[in-house]
Amino acid sequence: MRNQVRIEGVARRVEPVRYTPAGIPVLSFELEHESKQQAGGFERAVHCVISAQMVGTEAPQTAPQLEGNTVRVDGFLAAKSLRNPRLVLHVQHVELIKV
Repeated sequence: MRNQVRIEGVARRVEPVRYTPAGIPVLSFELEHESKQQAGGFERAVHCVISAQMVGTEAPQTAPQLEGNTVRVDGFLAAKSLRNPRLVLHVQHVELIKV
């Protein structure tokens, strides 16, 4: 089964990079998306704010570039944790679109 997401938006609420007990960097932020999409033959205005998280060595280098910038992210959806089923976009790649 596939679980892939590619979406563009403005990075907001970028939190300082934190580190897990194992020393793995984690970057959390929100992605605000606005677009017009076709659904059932009609155009629909879409606005949403998505919780996103980037884990790994790229997180500390990516953090300073995000706040307020338009980015394209690739990743997958997963529950926030075993106890919290709320969906989070786990970012695997970030591309800066507009500064």
